[in-house]
Amino acid sequence: MTDAEWAVVRPLLPVPGWMRGRGGQPESYCHRAILDAIRYLVDNGVKWRAMPADFPPWDRVYAFFRRWRDHVLVREFHDRLRDRVRQKAGRDVEPTAGVIDSQSVKADAVVGADSRGFDGGKLINGRKRHVVVDTLGLLLGVMVTSAD
Repeated sequence: MTDAEWAVVRPLLPVPGWMRGRGGQPESYCHRAILDAIRYLVDNGVKWRAMPADFPPWDRVYAFFRRWRDHVLVREFHDRLRDRVRQKAGRDVEPTAGVIDSQSVKADAVVGADSRGFDGGKLINGRKRHVVVDTLGLLLGVMVTSAD
């Protein structure tokens, strides 16, 4: 992550409790290093345990990600960045139009039958992912259902 990107992202991240005077120990790893590791994971599609040694240990990265996800910070972080991109493009923060699309995806045998279905139009046994984007192509929502 470049310094310019970090300058934009840093104010959007949560402030650790010990820095707000709520007690506790300082965190062992910088949020920038954690975010770099998460971005690497998403970009390269590797497993958590296959995280390169250049990053903090995978279990610490996963613990941060899980904490941010469980407190809905990942979604809030995404929404704030989307709002900034829309403002920079001269658009209103709240989109007034969206584009919906779906895609049927084959499901492996290990996927439970209760979350799979048969898409008769495409002859696919699996799941269907539905995506809503704004007119700039920025993600507004995702939902996964059975393919039927």
